[in-house]
Amino acid sequence: MVTGIDCSKDYFDIVVLKGDKTIFSSRFANDGNGFGAMLPHILGSHVAMEATGPYYFQLALFIHEQGIKVSVVNPLSVRRFAQMQMSRAKTDKKDAHLIAAFTRMTAPQAWTPPTKEVLMIRNLETYIEGVKKRRQLLGNQLHAFEASGTLDKALYRDIKSELESYDRQIGEKEKVIASLIAQHYRKLSDNLRSIPGIGPRSVSLLITLTDGLKMFDSHKQVISYFGLAPRVYESGSSVRGRGHICKMGMGHVRKVLYMAATSAIRCNRACKSLYERLRAKGKPYRVALIAAVNKLIKQVFAIAKSGEPYKVQLS
Repeated sequence: MVTGIDCSKDYFDIVVLKGDKTIFSSRFANDGNGFGAMLPHILGSHVAMEATGPYYFQLALFIHEQGIKVSVVNPLSVRRFAQMQMSRAKTDKKDAHLIAAFTRMTAPQAWTPPTKEVLMIRNLETYIEGVKKRRQLLGNQLHAFEASGTLDKALYRDIKSELESYDRQIGEKEKVIASLIAQHYRKLSDNLRSIPGIGPRSVSLLITLTDGLKMFDSHKQVISYFGLAPRVYESGSSVRGRGHICKMGMGHVRKVLYMAATSAIRCNRACKSLYERLRAKGKPYRVALIAAVNKLIKQVFAIAKSGEPYKVQLS
């Protein structure tokens, strides 16, 4: 028996399958009362839901705490499954049914809640990302005012003060993250930081988003998880498109990894060699940079699994 759940902010839909037959479907409020009302209908089943924003987490945690197997699956995987089934309808109930069918066919691995420390670091990272966006917007306004030559001194002081406040907030939260990483993941952090090109922000994201790389069995899975797997468009001998990466909603992580790779192509022998070889073959800058990112992730995975610091011969 499998259960598919489609979550939104205020409610969630469930579909319970036994073989090919739907034996229960309903909608519940996405709160404690809804969780309790749903529980009798999912006992003994493998439950799955998509990792969509923040709305699934409390429900997944509740189901996990009841001792019921729950999986949190990548929305892209379910979308691809829907395309294979040639499904065109788009309703919450239909989505729940697709998730249930996907679960029955693929038996995804059980979800384990992240630790309190990981959740805290994730929230801090999200907060920092928001502050940086607000700071950039204000900085752009200041630049526009200065270029126009119409900015008075009082407004200039106010904007500069606000920019400095943003800088302090970012610095303070980055110190908290560094302290949490040092307290709970010191050895792994030190080992990852030994890789040329990997900095503290990369380490923080890599550790907290992958549970210290424990979620994966290969570096290719990590690459796909972050949406960095190449995707090539080809059809027969006449239709050829440009290669792209599969983007799966981790844009801020990719930005950090791109910055790490930009550093790595200068100081990391393996990444530098790969990047220069691809550029010499006429590959575009971005294609070569993504290849360097993937090489860096491969090194990160090897270091995390070995438990040893970086050595040149591992590349």
